[in-house]
Amino acid sequence: MQRLFRFVTCLFLLNLSSAALAADENRVAFVVGNAAYEAVQPLANPGNDALDISVALEALGFDVVFGTDMSSADLRQAIVEFGRKAENADVVLFYYAGHGFQADGRNYMLPVDAEFETADELLRETIDIGQVLAAMERSKGLKLVFLDACRDNPFGIDADSGGGLGSGLTRVGTNQDFLISFATQPDNVAYDGTGRNSFFTEAMLHHIYTPGQSITDMLINVRRDVLAATGGRQIPWDNSSLTRQFVFDTRPATGSEENLLFQVATQLREPNLLRHYLDRYPGGPHEPEVQALLQSNPQALDPTVVSRGMNPEETLWDLARRSRTRPPVEVYLANFPNGDNVRQARFLLNILPDTQSLTPEVRCRRLATHPNDSSSAYPGVPFPRLQEFAISAVSACAIASAADTNQPALVALLARATLAAGDLERGAALMQRAAAEGDLRALFTLSLLYRSGIGVAQDDTLSVGFLQRAAEAGLPDAMLNLAVALAEGRGVSKDLPRAVDLTRNAASAGLGEARYNLGVFSRDGTIQNATADASVHFLSAAEQGFSLGYLAAAEVYNDGIGVAQDFEQASILLLRGAAEDEGRIVESLSQGTQNWDARTIRAVQQRLASAGLYDSALDGQSGPRFRAALEAWRNGGFLPAVLTDV
Repeated sequence: MQRLFRFVTCLFLLNLSSAALAADENRVAFVVGNAAYEAVQPLANPGNDALDISVALEALGFDVVFGTDMSSADLRQAIVEFGRKAENADVVLFYYAGHGFQADGRNYMLPVDAEFETADELLRETIDIGQVLAAMERSKGLKLVFLDACRDNPFGIDADSGGGLGSGLTRVGTNQDFLISFATQPDNVAYDGTGRNSFFTEAMLHHIYTPGQSITDMLINVRRDVLAATGGRQIPWDNSSLTRQFVFDTRPATGSEENLLFQVATQLREPNLLRHYLDRYPGGPHEPEVQALLQSNPQALDPTVVSRGMNPEETLWDLARRSRTRPPVEVYLANFPNGDNVRQARFLLNILPDTQSLTPEVRCRRLATHPNDSSSAYPGVPFPRLQEFAISAVSACAIASAADTNQPALVALLARATLAAGDLERGAALMQRAAAEGDLRALFTLSLLYRSGIGVAQDDTLSVGFLQRAAEAGLPDAMLNLAVALAEGRGVSKDLPRAVDLTRNAASAGLGEARYNLGVFSRDGTIQNATADASVHFLSAAEQGFSLGYLAAAEVYNDGIGVAQDFEQASILLLRGAAEDEGRIVESLSQGTQNWDARTIRAVQQRLASAGLYDSALDGQSGPRFRAALEAWRNGGFLPAVLTDV
């Protein structure tokens, strides 16, 4: 089997499905957003943050105790109510957004009516977060705490003036089955966002609805998004003593958001969603199919007559809240004006910005982000596509970087747009500036520029130096590329142990390509006694967005590498991958037993027949009808239920 490494290149009523999402758990939450302070500077986002989180939690089956701009009396009363409800809960959750601080090793939240002149008075006027944790301990279930409260000291009181007052929040030690997630690392400050929500809460809202996603994976994704949004200045941190995993949405995984959008758009033949796919995922794996369908002038189907196992309303609403973009919400309301989720859809539409109101920063990030940038929450734009609208990208990024001089990431994006516009020397100079100001992605990009001699004199030594600096500073993409160089002895001395360590670090940061490479190391014996881990790594890579992992995991089960042969599992992985990748699996399966055991092919045929796509012999052989069924599955026919029911 080919040894292949990957590296990086240039508040409502619950709807009827809530019980299913919560897996019959008794879930209780306490959500607070304090912003309109009387004695200190008000905050822009906490009210929005708390409201949006409460709506999301209610939809996920939580009984929510909710309040904004709460006084000291309000908070104390709410803590009592929350503690009473927590006694019989399987999962209890506390979310706080607002001013927070530490003193003498304890964390405090600030009521809006607090009045004080000294640190001692401040402590008397505030609420110890430990009171909330004590209320949560009444539950024998899981306890989840999210604190978006580590902002700059707004109190006008010197931290040395008494009371042990300090910046940010301090690390909290807890009993069993607690998870505490901070918006930033202990003793540091977090930032309000540039839009409706803080950076931390916006990232939570983007990932909380992902079906089947463990809370551990969700927090990795949140951390990655916040790092990208703040240029590395804010690093979310968590402390866990959980004894089991927790999943907000317990439904089976339905694939990536990108694939969900493609499936819904093609199933409904909805032109607005098809165009939204091209706008959101330029250069995506399904771009050719979407372009072809748009050129055929599709007319939107009546969603009430869509068959073959898809629930149009439920699936469209799932897409709308996962993507948090306007087109899916608008299509939902247009097609289901009396649907189960209309009230939430109208709320969501009201808070989402339209294209015309996007800030220059958002436009810059949308237009100029690299598609392989693991530090960004944006899908990214391939360089050839960026060249088509480079002037618009340069304009947006120039305005954004001038308006916020504390974000070198925006300078790096301006540099990429400038390179796309053809001004190579200026683009390279801007990248140098972004790197000097501390942007890690710029360091990584400089490594690529010096390796290829784009805008600078080609210099392998400088290229490796920039790559090592970015890797040492913690950029997962740089760790991965340096690991590949060390594994292959390209530009540096070969060092497999260090390559494996770097790959593990990048994988721990949530980089799917790195997880895939760990699978390669395990499968091929580079990591001793780890062959059985290959399938786990490959599948994890796929679920982190690296679709080639599906193919590699299926090969492991087809061939029995480190695991028992399992043709049903191989068929599930192949069909999941066929719906996600750029067409590689369809091509491989179409070659039949040249690549695959006939029993794996037969299992795929059976599942395609269950989906109503294949009506020929279940013979384990390839052929035109088999290929046509695979293409139909890929191009809008993906049904998650088929992957569990044979």
